[in-house]
Amino acid sequence: MSLFTFGVFLGVAACGSSLNNGLLRTPPMGWVPWERFRCNTDCSHDPDNCISEHLIKAMADRLAGDGWKKLGYEYVSLDDCWEAPKRDAQGRLQPDPERFPSGIKALADYVHSKGLKFGIYSDLGKTTCEHYPGTPLDAIETDARTFAEWGVDLLKLDGCFSNSSTKAVGYPRMGLALNQTGRQIAYSCSWPAYEGGLPPKVNYTLLGQTCNLWRNYLDMEDSWDRLFRIIEWYGDHQDVLQPAAGPGGWNDPDTLIIGDFGLSYEQSKVQVALWAVLAAPLFMSCNLRTISDEAKDLLQNPLLIYISQDSLGIQGRRITKSHYFEVWKRPLADGQYAVAVLNNGTDGMPRPFATTAGLLGIWGCPSGYKVYDVLQKLFMGTYQLNDTITSKVAPTGVILMFLMPLC
Repeated sequence: MSLFTFGVFLGVAACGSSLNNGLLRTPPMGWVPWERFRCNTDCSHDPDNCISEHLIKAMADRLAGDGWKKLGYEYVSLDDCWEAPKRDAQGRLQPDPERFPSGIKALADYVHSKGLKFGIYSDLGKTTCEHYPGTPLDAIETDARTFAEWGVDLLKLDGCFSNSSTKAVGYPRMGLALNQTGRQIAYSCSWPAYEGGLPPKVNYTLLGQTCNLWRNYLDMEDSWDRLFRIIEWYGDHQDVLQPAAGPGGWNDPDTLIIGDFGLSYEQSKVQVALWAVLAAPLFMSCNLRTISDEAKDLLQNPLLIYISQDSLGIQGRRITKSHYFEVWKRPLADGQYAVAVLNNGTDGMPRPFATTAGLLGIWGCPSGYKVYDVLQKLFMGTYQLNDTITSKVAPTGVILMFLMPLC
């Protein structure tokens, strides 16, 4: 079977991950509205793009019907702005009745009927970032039970309007409350992003015992400048971040913006390549109804997803950085490797790049490696350990190579 047509390795649920919930043994994949749709609640004038059950159902239909689900994109999640301004008479969160007239349980049931999973959003402050009702400490157990009763499969808990001491109590408490519902609910924490992302304020050992994934740094924005800044931060702090990630718990550099407005095609390739090497969650935030064939092809690349979903779950590292090139390497199962070569320059023509498996620190198979250009879907050739591998990399572009051992 061709490397470009085989399916995604999905992993198996097992005990011992964060929360003891056996979830997210490989990085989660799906769709969220925030980066593309933000807090658009004007359904009267913009019914197709406002935060509503109509939008969520439309995205679920696309995930199920346009080939996404079979590749592993399984979560359809709400973000901020889904709620009514006040809790109900029983003190429970409730959706905006005009934008979600059927209620959240019915919406989750619809998503499940498509063979997908449903995610929801709340915040550890009294209000969310956009000033809708949040989940303060005294509401954690109530909200966890509510989410379970609605059929929620993933909770993102944000950190606006809460202080460090509240986060230190609230994030672990919500993890325990979710477990106690008896429903398996994956847990996304924004905790480290609000504490600078680094020790001593951030305890990554504790995070791994509390959450399934966690936002480390800045929110993604629809621009190359923000994307590149996030990539560099992960490289600069990889000695802290890389050991924290693995099956059941993942560093989260935020959403994929491929198919939106701010990236060129070459820059879009950079994001998908680096997210695969970083073992990052693959949550798209684009309009799946209008996504271009070009963007769709990048996001549905089977070999890229195979790399992303590798069963070892080892986050890749930046192994070298020069004036123009950065090289990132991720070890994969069965002696395979993924190598991303990023041209961070903004000038001129594509630049030539040459290396060998040995120079990349890949020595495991003395017989050599088959090398594939993942994003171009090309077989580059068979190389011995000291054979020169050459390519050209466009400005603010990338080549992602997959190395398969001949041993």
